Amino acid sequence: MTDIADLTATELAAGYRRKALSPVEVTEAVLGRIEARADLNAFITVTSQDARAEARAAEARMMAGEDLPPLFGIPYSVKDLINTAGVRTTMGSRLFKANVPKEDAVAVARARKAGAILIGKSTTPEFGHVQSPTSPLFGRTLNPIDAGVTPGASSSGAAVAVAAGMGPLALGTDGGGSIRIPAACCGVVGFKPTLGVVPHLQLPDLFGANSFVGPMARTVADAELLFAAIAGADPRDPYGQAATMLHEPGRPSLEGLRIAWIAQGGARVQGEVASITGRAIRALEAEGARVETTEIDFKSYEPAFLTLLRVGLAARTGPLTKGREALVSQSLLDTIALGEACSGVDLARATAARTVLFQAMQSLFGRFDLVVSPTLTAPPLPIDIDPTRDIMIEGHNEGTVRGAWYPFTFPQNLTGHPAISLPCGRTSNGLPVGLQLCAPWYRDRALLKIASTIEDILA
Repeated sequence: MTDIADLTATELAAGYRRKALSPVEVTEAVLGRIEARADLNAFITVTSQDARAEARAAEARMMAGEDLPPLFGIPYSVKDLINTAGVRTTMGSRLFKANVPKEDAVAVARARKAGAILIGKSTTPEFGHVQSPTSPLFGRTLNPIDAGVTPGASSSGAAVAVAAGMGPLALGTDGGGSIRIPAACCGVVGFKPTLGVVPHLQLPDLFGANSFVGPMARTVADAELLFAAIAGADPRDPYGQAATMLHEPGRPSLEGLRIAWIAQGGARVQGEVASITGRAIRALEAEGARVETTEIDFKSYEPAFLTLLRVGLAARTGPLTKGREALVSQSLLDTIALGEACSGVDLARATAARTVLFQAMQSLFGRFDLVVSPTLTAPPLPIDIDPTRDIMIEGHNEGTVRGAWYPFTFPQNLTGHPAISLPCGRTSNGLPVGLQLCAPWYRDRALLKIASTIEDILA
């Protein structure tokens, strides 16, 4: 019999509507799993008292026969970079260890309105600045599949929580792959929506935004359930003025679907990853998809991505660290220093490169319905790897972690296109491998439906 904590969100929703499950017992089961797997260090704050009170209130509504909202009684976690009213939001930093926001972020407010029960705040590196599941504030988060490899970052705790049954849903943020990378490392689903479709008003520069809020789950159906609740226009977001998403009813066949397969993206892809993702592509072809191998040198855009990342972090967090350097990690201080050293010309060139990449992606979508690639070039890296150093892939020094390990994920942060990572197999050592699907702007719902079909094919 499946443990209650391992039920999907869609299973919980169906159970509530039959009155076959209790929000109280579900919440207790999830809190029990969090306590039992405290070794994974997925949470910095567990909101057990509030969650139990919300569960009791939800159960009273259910027993009274009231209409139930779409996320009714479903426990979920929120990455600790996302504001939660009345609940500590630390940004993974000792600078914010006592920070308690007065207002929910847009996505949190919408999830709350849809009936979800906040179970806690998940771990993240400081300000999400580095591809490492560690922080001076909370320590290290472990991968539930193999503690010797990274769970990915920066939505580390979110992915671990979902994978280990500590809530079927999670909200993460993605500034360069920070939802999709941990999803691939932990064998779950991670979805980065189109820019503006899920408003993210915490960003200081909304016009130059490249960080996104999105769902993480164990199945595409669950990710779609959370996405439906948090998506929608907001006049305060310049890209969210009319976030109209085309709706395609039903589960689409892959027959005739035009897929651009980008197998390398200018980087070296480890042999097993290439083999596993290649098999996945052949499975899609067998279902009638029309696959054409093509290439964009994604890796070559790493300097532009790094400039935008470093300048943004320097502007946002640099002033916070002055005189308090002892409280923050050296890697954050180094990133701030690199950002402060960039000139206005450097920033303008990076923005221009972002435009060129967007146009290249748009050109592909003139001929294809979907762009597919591995999510990562290699399986999860060793847990103790230095994320600021070069990495080796099959005996070759391939350069920095960002360009060498995830050249497929940061491009969509620059271009704004929606992208989702799906599990597509395991290596001989049992480590998960992800397949990334990318669609045109505002085709989020269509992408999720196609992803659901592909999920079934690859199961």
